[in-house]
Amino acid sequence: MPDVDAVDTVDAVDTGFAAPALRAGRPNPGERTSGPAYRQQSVSADRPRPAYPPAPRTPADPRHGRASGAIGLWASLPRELAIRFKPRVDPLARAILQEVQRAVPEYRQPLEGAFGHIITQGVRQSIIQCLDSVGTPGAVPLETWTTVFRNLGKIEFNEGRSLDCLQTAYRVGGRVAWRHISEFGQAAGVSADTLCTSAEAIFAYVDEISALSIEGYTAAQTRAAGTRARRRRRLLELLLADPPSAPQTITAQAATAQWPLPAEVTVVALEPRADQHSLAAPDLHADVLVDLEGSEPCLVTGDPGRHLKNLAERLPGWRAVIGPTVRLTDAPRSLLWARRTLKLLQRGVLPDAPVTRCTDHLSTLWLLADEFLVRELCVRSLQPFQGLTPKQRARLGETLLIWLQSRGSAPEIAKRLKVHPQTVRYRMHQLVDLFGDRLDNADDRLDMEIALRAEALLGS
Repeated sequence: MPDVDAVDTVDAVDTGFAAPALRAGRPNPGERTSGPAYRQQSVSADRPRPAYPPAPRTPADPRHGRASGAIGLWASLPRELAIRFKPRVDPLARAILQEVQRAVPEYRQPLEGAFGHIITQGVRQSIIQCLDSVGTPGAVPLETWTTVFRNLGKIEFNEGRSLDCLQTAYRVGGRVAWRHISEFGQAAGVSADTLCTSAEAIFAYVDEISALSIEGYTAAQTRAAGTRARRRRRLLELLLADPPSAPQTITAQAATAQWPLPAEVTVVALEPRADQHSLAAPDLHADVLVDLEGSEPCLVTGDPGRHLKNLAERLPGWRAVIGPTVRLTDAPRSLLWARRTLKLLQRGVLPDAPVTRCTDHLSTLWLLADEFLVRELCVRSLQPFQGLTPKQRARLGETLLIWLQSRGSAPEIAKRLKVHPQTVRYRMHQLVDLFGDRLDNADDRLDMEIALRAEALLGS
């Protein structure tokens, strides 16, 4: 049995009953009122002695400890009370249903079909279970007592309602039950002490069934979240599959995973940062498809403007590379370029940062898309440098690249290189001697610039 004191409905229940109980001259169920004032009202000199005297007290009286809970409290009442109250079960059930439907708009519908069966049987079974437990410890198996209300919590989740509806219904039911029982008890001359125990039993019952329904609701919620997570993980795999999955397969899986299918997606490649000792839980939107456990972690979103905002703070401890936004069918390409960018970060070709966008480095990605071809181009285009020392090659290569980029004068190039203009003129004479007419050919100049840029990026 769950810890009923952990349920936060007790104060609301007690407060809701206090005023009606006092107006009717009955004990406040939130307060033990076995004092003289109440006794004078319910057992006065001109009224017959109670037909149901209080049950004998023992040190193990359940009213002095919540270990036995509602079952123990019902069992401590005289069995004759349940027998006499039996004819009032149906009127009480109808009154509870009427009040519940009035108080809870979500239940304000015809009591037909599955909904009507569940709510009417739930109310009636609750009353019968309590009466069957009066004066007879163990009459109702604990499994029966708990299963019904856990299932009601699961049903509420599956119907898409919050627990507030069900817990309000429990509180209303407890209030109506107390009103009927107290009226019956006063008419039958039941002692104040027995009525107090009845009130305590009602509200212990409300506490416990609320806790049980929370358990059932939470279990259904957890199971549904696990199922949806598995379905979304499968959807992520289909979106990034190479060769691509069939569009109809992706559409069907997105519907099953309850993921709104966008026209375009953005894929983000992820990697744990070496300077972080632990990975905190990510703070990502529910509609982000994410795989953090795989060998190549990544995420997919259809709304990058909203979902990827402040990504470094949302993914503490991770390095993220945001791929280009592409059509849904091109999601594998977005991932491909995000991972290529990540490799360049790892090699130090690109500056390291918690979040990097592929679109900020498109020329570098294009230039290094096939490094074999780039190196072949370097060998062919820069062949005149082969006979130079590394130091000479570096100086002349730097000067040639700036001249190719700017086609500026000696003073302009000298300013960028931070050397004397005469030094630049000397180097340019050397370059003319090495490359000759190739410096006047546009195609050759383009090849040289590409080769020099690639060497600068690759550090060779």
